[in-house]
Formats: sequence, structure tokens, C-alpha cells
Amino acid sequence: MKTLSFIGMVAGIITLSAFTINNSINWKISDGYSIKFSSEDPSGVFTKLKGNIAFDQTNLSSSSFDLEVDVNSINTGNGMQNKHAVGKKWFNAELYPTIHFVSEKFVKTPKGYQVMGTLEMHGVKKNFTMPFTFVNNTFISSFTVDRTEFDLGATKGMSAKVPHEITLDISVPVTK
Repeated sequence: MKTLSFIGMVAGIITLSAFTINNSINWKISDGYSIKFSSEDPSGVFTKLKGNIAFDQTNLSSSSFDLEVDVNSINTGNGMQNKHAVGKKWFNAELYPTIHFVSEKFVKTPKGYQVMGTLEMHGVKKNFTMPFTFVNNTFISSFTVDRTEFDLGATKGMSAKVPHEITLDISVPVTK
């Protein structure tokens, strides 16, 4: 009898624990994503994105982003400007080849969602909050980044002509 009670208790624990495991939907990044940046000058796109996306609107605590943008994929429409952007005074792509974002927490907002995490650019890591919506299996976000907080470009000389605030508009379609 004790053996049956023990087996029943173990089976009950296993059954209940199945409901407490954090499951989320793992999404695959589809072609057609867009990472645009703009300011008075420069403006352009990054063309290479990779990473892992786990997102469940009904269970935000199980969601996570781990995304990397290839700095060398920058395209401003000007070859010399592209070369300058990946050079030592700006992104220094040789030493810091990616822009990396890792999430820590997701929250629902009246306009969609916010993801808080760590954004790393040019070897500098900062806590960062990114607003986004998720509509028709597409993550959409628009936000600004102060380039000087990541030691991108000088604040004197030619680099000073580039605004500190750069706007990013991101659209990432995904599939299961």
C-alpha cells in the first residue's frame, strides 16, 4: 500500500510540474527583416541579423531575445561612409563585429510590449529598454540610441557633426 501511495504521489508531482515548466514559442527569423537607422546624417541599414527568439504573449516570463547584428553589414548607400563606419573611430568592426542584445524581462504596455535587457555596442554594455509590438508574426520596434553612450565616434571634429541620437526602425517577421 505504501508503494502505491508513493507511486501515486510521484505521478502527481510529475503531472503538476508539467504545468509549471516555462514553455515559450521558439520563433525563426524570416527573410525580409529590416534594420534601418536614421539621423540628419547618416542613415542606412544593417543587412545581417541572427539570433534566438522565444516569445509567448500569454507567458512573458518564459520569453527571451538573444540577437546579433553584424556590424560589417552596414549600408549607408555610400561606400566611403560604410568603410568609415566600420573603422576604428566608429564601430571598430575588427574588434567589435556585432551589436548584441540579450533580454532580461518583458512587460505588457498599453501600446504593446517592452523588453528590458543588455545592449552591447563597441564593447560597451548598457541596460536598455526597447518598445515593440507583435502583429501578424512580426516584431516591430522604433527607438533611439545615443551613440556617445557607446563611445561611437568622437564628440569633437567631423564626428561631432553626426547627431548623438540615432533612430532605429526594426521589423522582424518570424515563423514557428
